[in-house]
Amino acid sequence: MRIALAQIDPTVGDIDGNLALCLQAAGQAAAEGADIVLLPELALLGYPPEDLLGKPHFVERSMEAVTTFARLTPCTALVGYAHRDADGTFNAAAFCRNGVVEHVYRKQMLPNYGVFDEERYFQAGLEDAVVEIAGVRCGVTVCEDAWFPEPAARVAQGGARVLLNISASPFHVGKGRSRESMLRDRAVSNSLWVAYCNVVGGQDELVFDGRSVVIAPHGGVVARARAFADDFLVVDIDLDAPEPPVTRLEPIESEVEEMYDALKLGLHDYIHKNGFTDVVIGLSGGIDSALTAVLAADALGAEHVHGVLMPSRYSSDGSITDARELARLAGIKTITIPIEGPFAAVERVLSPTFGDLPEDVTEENMQARVRGVLLMALSNKFDWLVLATGNKSELSVGYSTLYGDMVGGFAPVKDVFKTKVYELARWRNTRGQVIPDATLEKAPSAELRPHQTDQDSLPPYEELDAILVAYVEQDLSAREIVASGEDEATVSRVIRMVDAAEYKRRQGPIGIKITPKAFGKDRRMPITNRFGG
Repeated sequence: MRIALAQIDPTVGDIDGNLALCLQAAGQAAAEGADIVLLPELALLGYPPEDLLGKPHFVERSMEAVTTFARLTPCTALVGYAHRDADGTFNAAAFCRNGVVEHVYRKQMLPNYGVFDEERYFQAGLEDAVVEIAGVRCGVTVCEDAWFPEPAARVAQGGARVLLNISASPFHVGKGRSRESMLRDRAVSNSLWVAYCNVVGGQDELVFDGRSVVIAPHGGVVARARAFADDFLVVDIDLDAPEPPVTRLEPIESEVEEMYDALKLGLHDYIHKNGFTDVVIGLSGGIDSALTAVLAADALGAEHVHGVLMPSRYSSDGSITDARELARLAGIKTITIPIEGPFAAVERVLSPTFGDLPEDVTEENMQARVRGVLLMALSNKFDWLVLATGNKSELSVGYSTLYGDMVGGFAPVKDVFKTKVYELARWRNTRGQVIPDATLEKAPSAELRPHQTDQDSLPPYEELDAILVAYVEQDLSAREIVASGEDEATVSRVIRMVDAAEYKRRQGPIGIKITPKAFGKDRRMPITNRFGG
């Protein structure tokens, strides 16, 4: 039996474009003599379509598209789409053969946690599906079905020798390894071949990493597709082979490499799928804007990245030099727009109202907001999307200015803790230095008042990030975090800052999810909230 896995990058809502992608993959499978081609979960619609599914005509278009696909596909295929009948709307897989949809499998296990809301849109299927392909009985499942042991066990008991799973499994660090381990368990526990086809690409804050696999009944991986890239695998399955040969095994990336590739793919797809070509970034000479700019240059091409230096009365010579050196190393063109004039003008306008009140954080925020105004003006004039450069540590504790440095259409490193920002920057420099040593070595600073550093307002980032992982991602209480060895006063302070900053995060741009729990769909806390940590 020859199986083709088409790891494609569809776009949510582009049904015609997705149909063309699926037919192209089916044509390639037919040309290579495949008995069946697997296409990802909801491949004809893109994943997740969210409230588009509430539009009756959207689901109707899905039904029309699968009928068209079945009529035109030159190869037997399993493709994901939304199915509606008298029993409701289903996340479904269509088994297409000889010009028709021969069988419809309705996904049984609907994820409703983290970033998933499938129970909002779909009814759960109730019936297993076993189809025969090239004389081999194959069980059909969709994504979450594989994470539970029962569906695979039932199709094996029904005589299946191969488990087919089409999926849209979002990425976070370590997900690829845990997913493959789970699929090996399904293979070994049920003496099944497992053919798993995952989608790839970015969709808003989600990234899908691909890494489709074929696994033999003894648990050996005989084929693995690329991570974070389109791919096409063709694998011959010999049910009687005691030691099946390896077809192609793409390497498993290191943690830092997969983080970088996920950010790059998520940024690339968000920009291009939303009709932009260029981005603009405020370059401060600091590590966050440096990493964001380099990511953008890698994802889009340096010629599509515009850096803006906006020095103030508090900017150090080193910060300006470091920003220019970054731009030179990365090949980014820059614009310099000093903010002293507009900042002084705002001060003058407010002076009669402020009177003799001393300067405080108000004046610091005014500078950040002047910069935000300038970046948005460039965005409007030249159709460049503004990239915000804030990281997860800053956004967690509110060390950012609403309508200032938080301004932007997309925030690539929003889910990256500060310590990981440094790790990613150093790793990227091993591929060719693009981030100046001075940027990596100096103390982080907003430079909004004389001699300012981040550590004037925050605990050291190593300490801060450890507390944030425990509180934000692991949902531990203050007592549990202190029991793990963290300072009680620091824990209480950090938790107060995290809780107080919820209103800021809710108004900031979306960014790419790379951790198990990101701000946004993953973590949905009330803004008005008196529950202590």
